[in-house]
Amino acid sequence: MRPDLEIIRDWIAPDSRVLDLGCGDGELLWSLRRDRNIAGLGLEIDDDNIVRCIERGVGVIQIDLDEGLRDDFDDRSFDYVVMTQTLQAMRRPDLLLDEMLRVGKEAIVTFPNMGHWRNRMQMLLGGNMPVTPALPAAWYDTANIHLCTIRDFEALCESRSIRRLQRTTVDHNHRASTGARLLPNLMGEIAIYRLGRG
Repeated sequence: MRPDLEIIRDWIAPDSRVLDLGCGDGELLWSLRRDRNIAGLGLEIDDDNIVRCIERGVGVIQIDLDEGLRDDFDDRSFDYVVMTQTLQAMRRPDLLLDEMLRVGKEAIVTFPNMGHWRNRMQMLLGGNMPVTPALPAAWYDTANIHLCTIRDFEALCESRSIRRLQRTTVDHNHRASTGARLLPNLMGEIAIYRLGRG
């Protein structure tokens, strides 16, 4: 299992209801069902990933997240709504974040941090958009359309009265470090948040 998914798995209480947005091949939900006895559902757009979810016995619905969750899920119908490495690829990440916290009691999101020192150096010294292990695609060939820094994300949360329940920052191999803990916006390549309302 990817290390970031292991961090998320540790944040999810046993016997919970979990909705995974952009669930990929269903690895997280499969693991949570096996180890935490959760009831889970994945939303995914890619046909091959949907097949892999079905092969694993993970419930999955094909949906375009840019169309939102409004018509599909009632308020507070899940304990957790999870979205890993997808927020930055959404047309309106702010609205999707609101929807996540309408549908779920808590939201867990991960995204690449544009404030990481390596990104800053590439832009400052090279004058070009960064290509790094956490952001491996060129600007013209990336799904990422709304990149942000940790400070940007936290400002968005504050403007929408979203509480930060937990945060960790890791490198592109999903390892924590003292530098990322002390200076998350400068040293963290990937941010992982657990969020709530009020």
